[in-house]
Amino acid sequence: MELLQALSEWPVAVALRRSTIAYILVNAAHIFFIGLLVGSIVTLDLRIFGLFKRFPLAVLGPPLQHMAAAGIVLATLTGFLLFSVRPATYIQNTAFLTKIGVVGLGIANALLINRSPQWRHALASGEITVPLRIAALLSVGFWAGAVIAGRWIGFL
Repeated sequence: MELLQALSEWPVAVALRRSTIAYILVNAAHIFFIGLLVGSIVTLDLRIFGLFKRFPLAVLGPPLQHMAAAGIVLATLTGFLLFSVRPATYIQNTAFLTKIGVVGLGIANALLINRSPQWRHALASGEITVPLRIAALLSVGFWAGAVIAGRWIGFL
């Protein structure tokens, strides 16, 4: 708990609490970066499911992966700033803990897909295997769950 207290006393956290606009702007940026992340990943997942077939996976996949990676880094950074404002409260919030867990699963799933031979084969040949489709389905579920849990935080 001392670490959480120290975090809440961090000058940036104090400034976010005191400012009438800074917290709102960081929150808006967090939502924007979540949109970047989820929009990129879901578009890629839908391509894996068979939509957007006129766009080769080898062309669509890499830039969407990069956008999703940028989204997760920036959403994590802004999320940390938001967390720092009331860390002791958030750490006891079931929805927050659920969101962190589901985001972790989403990131792990994305890393596993990215490092899988099925992904490399799909990029090279355009052939999408059943395990890759299952991973894409899990991805949509994880990121939808993270968004739902994130919205739930304010209601607990």
